Amino acid sequence: RLRALNRLQVILQHLKMSKQTDSTAEVLLEKKGGAGIITLNRPKALNALNLSMIQQIYPQIKMWEQDPETFLIVIKGTGGKAFCAGGDIRAITEAGKVGDKLIQDFFRGEYRLNNAIGTCKKPYVALIDGITMGGGVGVSVHGHFRVATEKTVFAMPETAIGLFPDVGGGYFLPRLSGKIGYYLALTGCRLKGRDVLRVGIATHFVESEKLPALEKDLIALKSPSKEKIADLLNSYHMKCTIDQEKEFALDGHMEKINSIFSANSMEEIVKKLKQDGSPFAMKQLETINKMSPTSLKLTLRQLKEGASMSLQEVLQMEYRLSQACMKGHDFYEGVRAVLIDKDQSPKWKPAALEEVSDEFVDNCFKPLGNDDLKL
Repeated sequence: RLRALNRLQVILQHLKMSKQTDSTAEVLLEKKGGAGIITLNRPKALNALNLSMIQQIYPQIKMWEQDPETFLIVIKGTGGKAFCAGGDIRAITEAGKVGDKLIQDFFRGEYRLNNAIGTCKKPYVALIDGITMGGGVGVSVHGHFRVATEKTVFAMPETAIGLFPDVGGGYFLPRLSGKIGYYLALTGCRLKGRDVLRVGIATHFVESEKLPALEKDLIALKSPSKEKIADLLNSYHMKCTIDQEKEFALDGHMEKINSIFSANSMEEIVKKLKQDGSPFAMKQLETINKMSPTSLKLTLRQLKEGASMSLQEVLQMEYRLSQACMKGHDFYEGVRAVLIDKDQSPKWKPAALEEVSDEFVDNCFKPLGNDDLKL
């Protein structure tokens, strides 16, 4: 009897713990009505994704997808500042330095999750309120609906840390209108608010403070179809007048962006920027000169190839690139300069575009045999 009593105490202790840890968990997975709700809950880290969050979200999406009682999936972030500012780059850096297998597991897990979202049969709604960068783009952009607000800040800033715009960037960026995706990928340019909708990254625009009401209405929908969800989002979207008069930030520059960023090589893009000589072109040149030359070359090729690939093929290609970057120099140097020492002056190797050979770039794209990403 004593044993049974002890066991009961242990169970009660566990239950108490799980209640307490619930609000402190890094990701909250709840079912409300017919909706599965994913809440990224690392506000201090701007909801950056780590491996354990990825490993919790992936099977849950797969379960909800099979569940006849779940009609839609909603993903959001806590803290009011960020939806999700990216992946846990610091942990990956530490792992890479000591050859820990996290550098395989993290990217593998993350890209599988991106694919699960991109192929999800249930309507998937991402509320991208606040900072949405890198890994945060990966858990939103491949879903059916992306709701931006006046607080949304979108960017793929990876070339500044010796990486490339992964999480399926090779799929969605070259599919944006004109060459805007190439421009965003190579310069890491930030888009805010309505501009995220204007370039086609968001599907709807709603006031930040209306999101709780929108979420309630989504949960209240009776056996919602994609059409019903779209109608509800549209009604909120139509009512939102915030920043309606604001001009698109890149409005006067689209012609230049389309012509300059259609060049076939990074060297040619740089040449065209110099030839253009306008203040806008000079500003882009200055930005590009700060980026990792290796990253720039990998990124341009990634987007060119990705333009005609399926999402699965892109993720497989990006996994190869991720592992090449983990073996290289620039990623660790970029993270040091931007995130750790914050001196903002990385010493890239090689230091110039001309020194990054085609042969080196080709090697980064080569299949990894048994180590390739399987989706």
